Amino acid sequence: FAIDATTVTNTEFARFVEATGYLTESEVYGFSAVFHLLVRAPKRDIVGSAEGAGWWLTVRGADWAHPHGAESSWRDAADHPVVQVSWNDAQAYCAWAGRSLPTEAQWEYAARGGLESRRYPWGDELHGPDGEHLCNIWQGEFPTRNTLGDGFLGTAPVTSFPPNGFGLHEVSGNVWEWCADWFLPKYYRNSPDADPAGPSIGRGRVMRGGSFLCHDSYCNRYRLSARTSNSADSASSNTGFRTVARTG
Repeated sequence: FAIDATTVTNTEFARFVEATGYLTESEVYGFSAVFHLLVRAPKRDIVGSAEGAGWWLTVRGADWAHPHGAESSWRDAADHPVVQVSWNDAQAYCAWAGRSLPTEAQWEYAARGGLESRRYPWGDELHGPDGEHLCNIWQGEFPTRNTLGDGFLGTAPVTSFPPNGFGLHEVSGNVWEWCADWFLPKYYRNSPDADPAGPSIGRGRVMRGGSFLCHDSYCNRYRLSARTSNSADSASSNTGFRTVARTG
């Protein structure tokens, strides 16, 4: 299969919106989730926070074109991953582009870049041999202080870090990536060995790869084996997607 080297960028998603007039679910709802240190909006637009995760604020007017609120613009991050897109939004983009979301199995195979049983796309150590950063994750004390050791508070441009062995960028960190599959934790205990297509039912849709908010103190999910999920209509400032060529 052929998979994008990067996640879909703001520029690419803007072409889709211009061609189709598509409204994302965040635009329809009128709000979305923004990490508290990234909010760019009047205080009156902050209408709530996530229970048990107060660093996530519900911001009126946050959507793909205004990823951090009304005072932000995708044009300021044209080569960054598009965010504030739900699984349903990603599916709409794929239908327009003649592409598909990767299955979870495709995503992990591609993300590993030919390395078997390694923790990260480049090996088992988080940093390079000279201490260099190889992915965009949280540096410092989450969620209040980010030292910006890797250079970024939020998303990074899609080719900011070295590619893996298959030429894919930022499969660890930067943004969570939607996959096609339903999320069913026990599915792979009995799935086909070759090209498993994912379960027919589940709890939300699969997300892989971690994001710029991941930190080993609470969310070590930038590991290649880590899995999580969210509902198909959910969007946030740290979730995007990449696509694969349709098969069959």
